[in-house]
Amino acid sequence: MSKKGKAKNTVNKAKHTKLMQQKKNKLREEKLQHKARLKAIIKKVNEQKNSEE
Repeated sequence: MSKKGKAKNTVNKAKHTKLMQQKKNKLREEKLQHKARLKAIIKKVNEQKNSEE
């Protein structure tokens, strides 16, 4: 005898997966933005160093 109705955990699993993907994407974007800021700072410092010489 099988159960009637929808599967028990499908809604919660889908919601959890969605939230975890959002979290991973947010961390990935923050990491990329951090790298971009560091590159900009390094570029600016190198330009200043070259202009002084």
